[in-house]
Amino acid sequence: MSRVLQAAGWWVQDYVYAAGRQLLSAVSRTRPDDFLGGTGRPVVVIPGVYEDWHFMLPLVQRLHEAGHPVHVLTLLHRNRLAVPKAADLIAGYIRDRDLTDAMIVAHSKGGLIGKFVMMQLDPERRIAGMVAVCSPFSGSRYASFMLLPSLRAFSPRNAVTMQLSREERVNERITSVYGLFDPHIPEGSVLPGARNIQLDTAGHFRILAHEDTIRTILDVTAGTPAASPATQPAGTPPAGPPSGTQPAGPGA
Repeated sequence: MSRVLQAAGWWVQDYVYAAGRQLLSAVSRTRPDDFLGGTGRPVVVIPGVYEDWHFMLPLVQRLHEAGHPVHVLTLLHRNRLAVPKAADLIAGYIRDRDLTDAMIVAHSKGGLIGKFVMMQLDPERRIAGMVAVCSPFSGSRYASFMLLPSLRAFSPRNAVTMQLSREERVNERITSVYGLFDPHIPEGSVLPGARNIQLDTAGHFRILAHEDTIRTILDVTAGTPAASPATQPAGTPPAGPPSGTQPAGPGA
């Protein structure tokens, strides 16, 4: 029962965070051009479904403070486009801006869009890699129960999702970050052949603001080691992460 209560608490905290970020996004007057300066590796931010770029503003600010030019795409609006169409817009933006050695930082659906770009729309290899947070690389069984096509698209049986899941040649350039529990993706976000990092936290939205998530993204984007081994409380038996997973940092 304690696990059920803990999961319920994570659900509540996650949606409270998401609701707060959506409200702040709606009233934010921050401009995309405010983050284009910097001498570090360029970063392209791709939010999740029904999120505009302001939803990831705290992370955008931290990346920019670390010296990265951060590109946020207003043309995605609230990211309701099909993955291939959104990927085409991203690839066109990267070409038009002549970005090279770029890193994609993505949340949820953004990771699918980013992988699609890397797989099919980046022949010049302008993208160095991607850090994806809580992305449904294998889909989510919950999607089949959704009424909206923009959410049903995440079904494991969706053609694009299956295509992305089968194709593994770009996975080695992807870092997938996720927590102990994701209320939207029961399948998890482990990506075969990628660097998989499980953090000692939970949630699908709130994890974006977790210091371990931010530090991991900053480290990967800068090209430094992404994480240190997680610490276990005294007397606690090791709770190994899923196969191919690298734990990172004690959570809050």
